[in-house]
Formats: sequence, structure tokens, C-alpha cells
Amino acid sequence: MGKDNLTTLAVEASRKALDMAKVDPDNLDLILMCTSTPEDLFGSAPQISKQLGCKTNPLSYDITAACSGFVLGLISAACHIRGGGFNNVLVIGADALSRYVDWTDRGTCILFGDAAGAVLVQGCNSEEDGLFGFDLHSDGSGQRHLNAGIRENESDNALDSNGSVFGFPPKPSSYSCIQMNGKEVFRFAVRCVPQSIESALEKAGLPASSIDWLLLHQANQRIIDAVATRLELPSERVISNLANYGNTSAASIPLALDEAVRSGKVKAGQTIATAGFGAGLTWGSAIVRWG
Repeated sequence: MGKDNLTTLAVEASRKALDMAKVDPDNLDLILMCTSTPEDLFGSAPQISKQLGCKTNPLSYDITAACSGFVLGLISAACHIRGGGFNNVLVIGADALSRYVDWTDRGTCILFGDAAGAVLVQGCNSEEDGLFGFDLHSDGSGQRHLNAGIRENESDNALDSNGSVFGFPPKPSSYSCIQMNGKEVFRFAVRCVPQSIESALEKAGLPASSIDWLLLHQANQRIIDAVATRLELPSERVISNLANYGNTSAASIPLALDEAVRSGKVKAGQTIATAGFGAGLTWGSAIVRWG
């Protein structure tokens, strides 16, 4: 990230999203910061609100779901709007995985990038509702294939003659570098992601042929190609900017969407099938109408 920090990137993305939507920060009801690399262990979202200058103190909180985070944030925003009376929800995907890679491990260090992207989700009447269907899952048994766990510090817990425990107070802890079994993650993604999108389409009552654009988490081009093939979608209907930025985790979907919208590729009224997948393991998809 150079001299920037994650909050700076997230605020910049948020301002651009609000400018495009022509919504003032004071009209925000909720800010969802989808990140697994916050600059504060207790969450970064309130700092986004502060730096945007929100005078109304909107509820702001983090969502931790790694590469699935943005899709979960999108669905969470819709649920807050549909059931909670919220009108303007800012959903940010932002991660700085460069802090957690082993730069001697070519299997991971060349894959990841740092970025932030944001969208504004707004309330509307039921006829204009642009979330047609979604599908969300997690499987903790796959955690061994992709993780960055707490480092276990060595300590001597032997009891002394008086019954007290050595090694107290505990040593400060930190997170390990990203550990990934690429082959297993690939198998998981090409199996589960198409199934999830097909389930979301079924809930929406739409055929795969109704999809104008396929927008997946930008993890691996082979995964993107395999999912498109499974859904019988031609490459010209697949959004990919992976070659430019690498895997930016929760930021990858809004980052690619922003470029596609600003370039005129994605137009208002078009249907997008989007899916996130990654650590947890978590995965999810949504069928949405843009604009």
C-alpha cells in the first residue's frame, strides 16, 4: 500500500461511490466495512464514518469473511433495508493482505494485492428491488486449506512447588502469514461456486441465460474460466481485472465492478451474477440488477 493505509483507501472508494450516487455522507444510515485486515482489532468501520464527516453517527461495523466479505456485506445491506427500515447503506470491501504474506513463499506472495472498493445500496419499493436472489454458505472443515491463525507462543505451563503457573502474564500474540493449499482451494471453488450461483438463480426464478455479466471474486483466472464454462457463459460476458491487481480479497468484486461501470461496460438495468469465495471456508452468490 505504500504510504496509504487501509482506512485511507476505503474512504477514497467511499467518496467516489457516494459522488456517483449523488448522496451526501450525512444521509447514510449504515456503513459496512467488509475486511479481514482491519487497522484496529475492534474494527475500522467507525473510522470510515469519522473521515467521511458523517454528522449523524450512522451505525458502522466490520464484517469479517475474507474473500466472501463483499457479497456477505451486500446481502446484509439488503436485509437491513428490507427488514430494518434503512435507506442508504454503504458497503465497502477493503483488504491489505500484503501485510500477511510470507514474501519468501512464491506460492502466495505473488498472488495478493491491496485495494478498496465501495457501493451504495439504497431502499426502494418492491417492484424496483434489484436483489433477485442469493445463496450463502460456510464450511469450517475447510479452514485447514486457507487460514492465517494466531501464532502460538511457546510457554512453560509447569506448576511450581506453590501451585502457581509459569508463563503469566501471557505473551502478546500475532497472526501468522497466509497459509494456503492452492489445489484444494481451486477444487472447492470450481465445485461450490457454480452450485451457489445456480441456487441463487433458482431462487430468483431466472435462467442462466438471463445473466448479462458474471462477476466473481478475482482469485484465479482458471477458477473464473471454469465457473463461466459450467454456467455456459461466453468470455465476453465475464468481468475480469485479476491480471492488473491480483487477489484483493473483499475488495476484488467492487473494484472490478467500478471499472466496468465507469468504462461503460456494465449499464443500468443489466443483470449481474456475482459470487465470493474463500477463507472460512465461506462462499456466497447474488443475482442483482445494476442501477
